[in-house]
Amino acid sequence: MSKVTVVGAGNVGATCANVLTFNEVANEIVLLDIKEGISEGKALDMMQTAGLLGFDSKIKGCTNDYAQTANSDVVVITSGIPRKPGMTREELIGVNAGIVKSVAENILKYSPNAIIVVISNPMDTMTYLALKATGLPKNRVIGMGGALDSARFKCYLSMALDANANEVEGVVIGGHGDTTMIPLKRLATYKGVPVSNFLDNATLDKVVADTMVGGATLTKMLGTSAWYAPGAAGAYLVESIIKNQKKVLPCCVYLDGEYGQKDICIGVPVVIGKNGCEAIVDFKLDAEEKALFEKSAEAVRKTNAVLKEINVL
Repeated sequence: MSKVTVVGAGNVGATCANVLTFNEVANEIVLLDIKEGISEGKALDMMQTAGLLGFDSKIKGCTNDYAQTANSDVVVITSGIPRKPGMTREELIGVNAGIVKSVAENILKYSPNAIIVVISNPMDTMTYLALKATGLPKNRVIGMGGALDSARFKCYLSMALDANANEVEGVVIGGHGDTTMIPLKRLATYKGVPVSNFLDNATLDKVVADTMVGGATLTKMLGTSAWYAPGAAGAYLVESIIKNQKKVLPCCVYLDGEYGQKDICIGVPVVIGKNGCEAIVDFKLDAEEKALFEKSAEAVRKTNAVLKEINVL
């Protein structure tokens, strides 16, 4: 029997829970939120599709009752607030850090062996906080960002190639931000062939640029953050853990010398299986990519420094 908890029943959390349930990733899915009735209502709505969509997984909602999450194999943390007008970056980090830290501590009271997947923003910093605040081994705290950014990269590549997205490979490493992510265009392929065989430099550069502002583009269109792809990316990561698929996914994990970095959580290619992050894969970056990665790490460290400034760590 497998069990997954999703904390936060907003658009991203509810979508993640819905994908997990529909794809029967776990036998039981729990959706938890602090707002009375929201998670219960969304979970019941999802359960009412079982007879229409043919899935057997069970999902239930609860309001701030962490006892309901007991013995979860994986817990996805989506909770937090978006940045509001007039709010400083420090204020946003302070609020979300308090939420993520509290959620992680409450979860571990009832599921001491759970693997934690962080989606809350700023994701690299919240992953670092969850790891440091809980003292968990580094393989058990994973940030989702790279999986989403890579899905967007593959989407834009497939559109430029007029190809099936499932036949395109593309990986994004680095920080989960508009200016910190690094779409690895050199390593992108279409059916095993470098995409540079099919796309000129200008087109490839546009694909990279579009990927980097992928989230901002959707926010501008929707008036709020995206949720379908972020929720699905979270579920995709969870499935590789629950089913021990050992997929190589770019995820935000703790580095201890890998890729030339220490004491930071940032996106790199990792093997995801039943133990969480089971190995970090060295993609042998070239000089230009290494320089971009170092710049990305510097930006993430600046955000991490806020945690100490506001006495969260």
